Amino acid sequence: MLKALSRVKAIMLKELIQMRRDRLTFAMMIMLPIVQLILFGFAINSDPRHLPTYLYLEEDSALVRTLVSGFKTSSYYDITGMVHTADEGEAALRSGKVAFVITVPAGFSRSLLRGEPPTLLIEADATDPSATSNAVGQANLIVLNALQHDLKGVWQGLNQGPPPVNTVVHLMYNPEGITQYNIVPGLLGVILTMTMIMITSIAMTREIERGNMENLLAMPARPWEVMVGKISPYIGVGIVQTTIVLLAARFIFNVPFVGQGIWLGLGIALFIIANLAVGFTFSTIAKSQMQAMQMTFFFFLPSLLLSGFMFPFRGMPIWAQTIGSIFPLTHFLRIVRGVMLKGGNFQDLWPSYWPLMAFICVATFIAMKRYKVTLD
Repeated sequence: MLKALSRVKAIMLKELIQMRRDRLTFAMMIMLPIVQLILFGFAINSDPRHLPTYLYLEEDSALVRTLVSGFKTSSYYDITGMVHTADEGEAALRSGKVAFVITVPAGFSRSLLRGEPPTLLIEADATDPSATSNAVGQANLIVLNALQHDLKGVWQGLNQGPPPVNTVVHLMYNPEGITQYNIVPGLLGVILTMTMIMITSIAMTREIERGNMENLLAMPARPWEVMVGKISPYIGVGIVQTTIVLLAARFIFNVPFVGQGIWLGLGIALFIIANLAVGFTFSTIAKSQMQAMQMTFFFFLPSLLLSGFMFPFRGMPIWAQTIGSIFPLTHFLRIVRGVMLKGGNFQDLWPSYWPLMAFICVATFIAMKRYKVTLD
């Protein structure tokens, strides 16, 4: 029995020494639960508030100012600007700058004081139904509470009986609130993120484990040539995956496609290249395929949680939104939903295109620097 315990102790010590040598794996084992605790404990919020809102006021009166003040003091609507035409408001919604556009029509106060309930229009970006549903549900209560301040004296009777204002909500781009319209296009980004990074990082570390790296280094190829040569075949894999998901979205889940394919194709190309660059960067850091897979998962988890795929992006605190904006998946989700559901054009999607381009440049630079280190 003592001999068995001695052998177990020896093996245990050997494993501890190996764990100490593999510092990257040990660090991930410690950091992963910490990251999960921080993200789920502080960043994730299923009740988004302070959603950006534009105003389109065709009338400026005391009652209208009271109504606007009610939306400003609510915790759901954050008035960030004004538009002067209905087209400007629609463009702001289509580009994703705001979640709501509130329109107060001309003659609002006159109709209200005459006892003729005027219409208050609230246009909501419903591409992600969970992001705006709670704010929409509070709209009527906000209006009633705001007008109670002014509807006194001879107008006290307007607070009794039917609501004095007819609040109309237009759920734009997904009026029925169908979850598949939001989830299925986003799955394209999730699938590409997982597979592109993993297969690229493993492909390079496999060369090291099999002893083929010396032959690769002996070639007169420059680092960028090696990178392009290694990731090019996987671009074709990404195109195949994209085709399968888009066909399923259109013919199985009936997801609408109202935009132009060229803008979606540009976003897909940038997104695939960005993920492949990350995978190549990981391959220059990892010493084994296991480490490459661990790094892929360590990148994939916060990308999935902070991109707006699983939880509303605007529901997260500012620091979490800042971190989430670093990941390519965040911007790709805006592109694919913007094209398929909103019919966005290049101008609308440019705020999501340029971060992908910048990410590609940074990831490629790091990969080249790391690859040069491996040549020494």
